Amino acid sequence: MKTELGGLRGTGRKLLGKLLQASKESFTVAEAAQILSVSRYRAASLLAAWAKHGWLHRIRRGLYIPIPLQSSSTEVTPEEPWLIAHKLFSPCYIGGWTAAHYWGLTEQIFNSIYVMTTKKVHQREQNLNGVNFKVKTILPKRIFGTQTIWSGKVKIAISDPTKTVIDGLNDPPVFGGIRMVADVLSAYINSKEFNQDKLLKYAKAMENSAVFKRLGFLIEQLEFYNSASIASDCKRNLKSGYSQLDPDVKGDRLETKWNLWVPKSFTIKDQE
Repeated sequence: MKTELGGLRGTGRKLLGKLLQASKESFTVAEAAQILSVSRYRAASLLAAWAKHGWLHRIRRGLYIPIPLQSSSTEVTPEEPWLIAHKLFSPCYIGGWTAAHYWGLTEQIFNSIYVMTTKKVHQREQNLNGVNFKVKTILPKRIFGTQTIWSGKVKIAISDPTKTVIDGLNDPPVFGGIRMVADVLSAYINSKEFNQDKLLKYAKAMENSAVFKRLGFLIEQLEFYNSASIASDCKRNLKSGYSQLDPDVKGDRLETKWNLWVPKSFTIKDQE
């Protein structure tokens, strides 16, 4: 009598082995059907059975990932949640507070993965297999300034340090607010990743004058060695109209130099 391995017999093991060898660490029913040369109905049945026996984990309807052989439970959180983000939200990149922490621009740890995507997503906050995701839809032209991180055989995009800062200046909530933006900007300026030309180039590419308003204002507040030069470039790129320093906190003090409404309570000293 043939012995079973995790509830699988010989044919099942061969099919599962073929799938795991050919796939890129996660797969949909359609992808499994193509790899295994079976119908979608048959693929769905196989995936459901393999998930039942603890070989796969169902992330959401129609999407599966392998469970590591060393895992003692089928209810494990994936070792690489970025892979799930890549699979669900591409075209996308890891950004916001997640990228800021990855690049060492903040020590603060958030309980969710921030994802920038061109997809229209109805649920901005999602929990998948115990992992929280915060998802922001952006314009396709704003997918630039990324670097590649490998997860096994899969290339995952993450905003580079400069783009991470610019994304925060474009939309402070991706860092949790303007105070965090100021912290990250300060850390960036004092890091080996600081590149003034790239910073201004990325700011211009965003096509949002509020980026230059916030950058110029914060740079002057930080008063570092090259702040005057950057502030001058920001000033030249201002457009008419007023913006909020932080969209989530209505400003009550108008900084006319930067056409920026600033909360009276905000100062850089508050960051220290």
